[in-house]
Amino acid sequence: MTDTSAQAALSPDESGRNRLVIGLLMVSAFTVILNETIMGVALPHLMTDLGVTANAAQWLTTAFLLTMAVVIPITGFLLRRFHTRTVFTAAMSLFSLGTLVCALSPGLGMLIAGRVVQACGTAIMMPLLMTTTMTLVPPESRGKVMGNISIVISVAPAIGPTISGIILSLLDWRWMFWLVLPIGLSALALGRAKLVNVTEPKKTPLDLVSVPLSALGFGGLVYGLSAIGEGHGKGGAVPPWLPLAVGALVVLWFGARQLRLGPQGRALLDLRTFRVRVFTVSVVMMALCMMALFGMIILLPIYMQTVLGMTPLQAGLLLLPGGLLMGLMAPFVGRMFDKVGARKLVIPGSVAVSGGLWAMAALGTDSGMAAVLGAHVLLSIGLALLFTPLFTSSLGSLPKELYPYGSAVIGTVQQVAGAAGIALFVSVMSLRIGTEIAAGADMVDATAAGVRVGFATGAAIAMLMIVASFFVRRPPDMVKDA
Repeated sequence: MTDTSAQAALSPDESGRNRLVIGLLMVSAFTVILNETIMGVALPHLMTDLGVTANAAQWLTTAFLLTMAVVIPITGFLLRRFHTRTVFTAAMSLFSLGTLVCALSPGLGMLIAGRVVQACGTAIMMPLLMTTTMTLVPPESRGKVMGNISIVISVAPAIGPTISGIILSLLDWRWMFWLVLPIGLSALALGRAKLVNVTEPKKTPLDLVSVPLSALGFGGLVYGLSAIGEGHGKGGAVPPWLPLAVGALVVLWFGARQLRLGPQGRALLDLRTFRVRVFTVSVVMMALCMMALFGMIILLPIYMQTVLGMTPLQAGLLLLPGGLLMGLMAPFVGRMFDKVGARKLVIPGSVAVSGGLWAMAALGTDSGMAAVLGAHVLLSIGLALLFTPLFTSSLGSLPKELYPYGSAVIGTVQQVAGAAGIALFVSVMSLRIGTEIAAGADMVDATAAGVRVGFATGAAIAMLMIVASFFVRRPPDMVKDA
């Protein structure tokens, strides 16, 4: 019996159960992923309140990204080895515990520890949601469901700075965690009561050599890229090239080992997923999308606050329409994917992303809010057109036994690409700022020039997405692209 016919034979009770499972996982994933970008606007407040330097405060973001990069590759093993309910309980328990630790933190050290525990739960949740959806939803309906999931993937990190700005304008920074904690605990309690196991665990061996290789490799890449971004293109006490070089070499070692262990069923992260062309092309495009999204999330607030003189709250509110638009478009894009396929969405989406970045590259010291808003909305429309088709096509092209590994690969690529986007945008911007200041420009003009070059670099790279978009296909078990 095929997946489609099996799904068609579901009873109303089973269909209701599946909707409840996916809905609960979506709400939980939105809650945990929101925390990935909520700290950026809060760093100045934390520096003042805790009496720490900017480099020290940046570890709240760096530690979170590092933990995500280390834990996500292991989720493929976890999802195959344990029941859905067990993995969900572990993820939400870790996230809730980390949130409580952050809310009670008297100093930076405990706050960073809480962020690390939070990140462990966050890293597990997204692959769990993706794998469960691909298992429960028939191919012809996946676009619609993935459209809803795109709200989690794209909108949660996009509106994080806005929510943070609103909370900080009214309350103490600890309320960023106190307000989230009841949501996390409620999701945990509801999941324990209502979530049923929808996958069958397998006795999957754990390759003990691959675990440290994964941690050192992906952790080194993210740390090196984050060091470049935090050091404004210069790095800190440790030269960024060192962890980058070590990370890259270890990732190559890790990849070679996974390719050897994959056919034996012993891989920690089965990289045979990349032998499927649709998956590979889609993942490359997703990496470029995440570079654009996270680079924009960093550079645009810098431009609005330093050049245009906006407050953090004003900057956050100006970014809100684009984030909400991505959420509103996601279900529509999902339904369109089910009808017309991938290419008719990803081609205009790629053009819109590139156009939005080029529009940001034209912003100057005298640009108005309308120009900023228009550029951000155009970029948001492009990302909305891309996320759902790329996630659905990439995972839908894999055989069912590779769903957990495909989800883990996508999550890992997202983290590394997000860190790379921040490092690239910030490094290019900072280098140009230094050149402008050396030539006699003031900080406002220099920052405007640096932001323009940063966005222009991102826009040029986004042109590659337009080329790659012509090679995206819908999986063969769905209706063929027109």
